Order: sequence, then C-alpha cells, then structure tokens
Amino acid sequence: MSNRTSSSRHDDYILMLPFLAHGHLIPFLALAKQIHQRTGITLIIASTKLNINYLRRSSSNQYENSDSGIHFSELPFTSSDHGLPPNTETTENLSLAEVIGLFYASLSLETPCRKLIHESIGKYGRPPLCVISDVFMGWAVGVANSFDTVSITFTTCGAYGTAAYMSIWLELPHRKTESEEFEVTGFPKRCRFHRSQLHQFLRAADGSDRWSRFFQPQLKLSLKSHAWLCYTVEEVETFGLQILRDYVKRTVWCVGSLLPQAVLNDKSCSPSSSLSFSKQRVSKEVGISVAKLFEWLDSQEPKSVLYISFGSQNTIGATQMMELAVGLEKSLKPFVWVIRPPLGFDLKGEFRQEWLPEGFEERLKGKNLGLLVRNWAPQLDILAHKSIGAFLSHCGWNSVQESLSQGVPIISWPIAAEQSHNSKMLVEEKGVCVELTKGALGSIGGDEVKKVIDLVMESNGEGEEMRKRASEIKLQIRAAVKEEGGHKGSALKAIDDFVAFLAHRGENVKSKDIIT
Repeated sequence: MSNRTSSSRHDDYILMLPFLAHGHLIPFLALAKQIHQRTGITLIIASTKLNINYLRRSSSNQYENSDSGIHFSELPFTSSDHGLPPNTETTENLSLAEVIGLFYASLSLETPCRKLIHESIGKYGRPPLCVISDVFMGWAVGVANSFDTVSITFTTCGAYGTAAYMSIWLELPHRKTESEEFEVTGFPKRCRFHRSQLHQFLRAADGSDRWSRFFQPQLKLSLKSHAWLCYTVEEVETFGLQILRDYVKRTVWCVGSLLPQAVLNDKSCSPSSSLSFSKQRVSKEVGISVAKLFEWLDSQEPKSVLYISFGSQNTIGATQMMELAVGLEKSLKPFVWVIRPPLGFDLKGEFRQEWLPEGFEERLKGKNLGLLVRNWAPQLDILAHKSIGAFLSHCGWNSVQESLSQGVPIISWPIAAEQSHNSKMLVEEKGVCVELTKGALGSIGGDEVKKVIDLVMESNGEGEEMRKRASEIKLQIRAAVKEEGGHKGSALKAIDDFVAFLAHRGENVKSKDIIT
C-alpha cells in the first residue's frame, strides 16, 4: 500500500550504487521499488552496462518508464582495462583471482559516479537526497559528502552475518590466537567462531594481503556513512541487530525481505504461474521444461521434496558431488537438484555423467526419485510449492530469505562470503537449520548426507520442530510488510522512518553521526 510522503518534492531523487554481483543487484532493485511505491521519490540505480541490462531484464521494464520513478544509469567500465576477461562485470563464474580483481576494478566507478551526480544536479537542480551505496562501495561515502548529501550504507546480507563479516575482516581475530576457536568483537563469548567457518583467503589474511587491502579500507569507509539499511526483518534478527547496531554505532533501518509481494501470500504457486515470482527477481534461462518441473512437483506429497542449490556462482568439489548423490539415493527422499560442473571446471560448460555415480540419472528416472536441473531453476517458485520440505543451501542471504519466507527449514552447506555466519545464526539462534559441511573441499560421506536429510525431513521429532520454527519466521517476515487496520509492519515503518529522516534532516545533518 502506498504511503507517499507529503514532504517529497517532484525534484527529489535518490542515487543507488549496488556492488557488481547479482546477489547485490536484485535487493537494490527491490528496495528501489519499495521506496518509490511508498514515497513517489525518483530512484536512479547506477552500475555498469551489462549489470544495467541485467536489471532491466529482471524487472521486465516494469519499473523503468517516464512515470515509474525508477531509472537506470550506465557507468562507463571496461573490464579488460583491469586485467579481467572481456565483458566481466559481475562475480558470476569467476575464479578467486578474478573475483578480487573485480573488487579492485569497482573502485574505478568513483569518477563516473561523480560525473553522474554533476549531470543529475543539472537535471534536477539539486544533489540527491542521499546516496545509498553497497557495503563494499565505501568510497561512495566520500562522494556523497563532497556533494553535501547524506550517505547511506545498504547491506544486502543479514544483521548477524554483516556484523560478523565486518568485525572479522577489520580485526582478523583468528590471527591473534593459536586456537581453532576465537572470539569476535561485538559478539558474546557464547558465540565463539571457528577457523573452519572462514573462507580460505580470509583464513590466510594478515592485513597486507590483496584481499585485506581492499576490504579493510572499504568497510571502514562504510562505517562512516550517516546511517544504514539492512536486508532483514526486525523481529527475526533481534539478536543480530543489537550486535550490528552496537558495532556500526549508527541507526540501522530493517527494510524487510524485499521479495515480491505475491510470494508472501498464502497461496502455493502452480504451473500456470510457475515463473511469476522468480522472473521478478532474476532473468535467466531455466535448465528444464517448466511444465515438466511443476508437473513433477505437483505429483509429490506435501513437504516431501528436498530442494538443492548452491546459488548462482557456487559449486562443490567432484568428490563431494559424488558423495552427495550417493546420500540422496540412499535417503529415498524425492529431490530437485540444481547441478553444475564441479569445482575446477567451467561452470557454464556441459555437465558430464562421470561426475555422478554410474547410472545415477537413469535410476532417478526409473524410480521417479528426483530431477536434475542444469545451471538454473526458478528457485523462489520452487520453494513456494507445497511439496517442498527442506532446502539444502549454501546459505547465501537471498536464498535464506526466500526459504524462510515459505517456512522451509534449511540444510546448510556454506561455501563463501558470510554464508558460514548465516548458517551459524540459523543453527544456534533460530533453530531452523542443520549444517551438513562447509566449503567446496569439506569432507562429506554419503551416509552422513542421508543421516542429515532424514533428520530434517522426518515428519516428527527434530524435523517437525524445525518446520514449526521456520513457519513462525515465515509469519514474521510476512507481517513486516503488511499494512492493514491502521497497523504498519516493521519493514514498512522502517522505510517510512528512513525517508522522513531524509526529508527533515536539516542543514547540519551531513556532519553528524546518528547514534542508535
């Protein structure tokens, strides 16, 4: 429901700067839609050409027209100028060496960003109300300050994961002890972290390495922004938000799940609407007949199917893949597995049968036990289907939000970024997750796979308790974006409070810290 701020002017606009990764671009687009629908303020999302094209396809041009108030602006960028392969503008399908190269290349966007703001001032007659920048685009804080406007950091991760990620990167506490476990600033002692929860480049970081020399300055700059927006729900992450707010020492507004409103209704999706949710968030080719996929799901019992996906840019090792397949077959639980070539092979290349047990796919078809989907599947639509009982996931935050919005518990297999921290929070704080293993090289056996699947998907005992807790979170996620009977959900109230702050900030707000 729209709640347009009466104080907004026709020349008010906000500039948004997402990081160059699909998991960051989509939440920025969804946030832009939410802000515009509630306020009427114009939003400009600026990124590189291929990312802007991706956003346009993802939105199906439904947001960008002369009246929509959401516009896209291309920032000049040539990946080959930075030692990257041609047309490399996102982290997808990149090696680790190329990923850190892209992080450094993103620094070059500062100059065209400044030019864009100059041009926007000429068009609108004033600077933007604020610059909303990704946590990895800390340089944007200085850009906003130089144009006498407000800088806002938007983290596309949860509060707990963001706080852990920042604190560990900025202080490298694991380097200060010989123990496998260590404490993290901002977290109580009971939340001890383990070296195995860190990606290999963070585990090896010493402050002088290439990764540290990017992350530490950019994260420190983001801490200097005037306030923060967080992609989470206040009622779901009460504990994590307390830690994050204490750590950043700024106001943190929780903008909710940012999922399409239709998927937050109580109706299960059907084949006739099978791409209605996912196509609002991503624009990719489905690796299976949509009719076949949903016909198969419709034929399964409620909450009986395990959905497996490791996100758009991750995969697992060849040995792990083999053992996962063995465990799936032993469990006899029906499943949908989004499968890509294993670590060390071209993720966009053809999948080879040798990476699976001999005759595996033929046996699946013969027993009607599962479906293998090459490359990409409409995840949000699948998770919304009544047949899904659990999600084996890398615990990327978008996937966590999508799963819990449908009350689906998680079997976690974190691989990179803050995913291990998300998994830790879901296991220890929320009780909706069981961790199977960690990383693309973690040891795993077929028997262990079967054991964990059986535990989470059992119709009673711990599996049933996890589903109940996940269902409670589902209701909290949905309540946060509802407005009825004079009551406004916490996410809608947060967005309104954020915009009200911008409208009434006064002349001297720019130089003040907003303390929670």
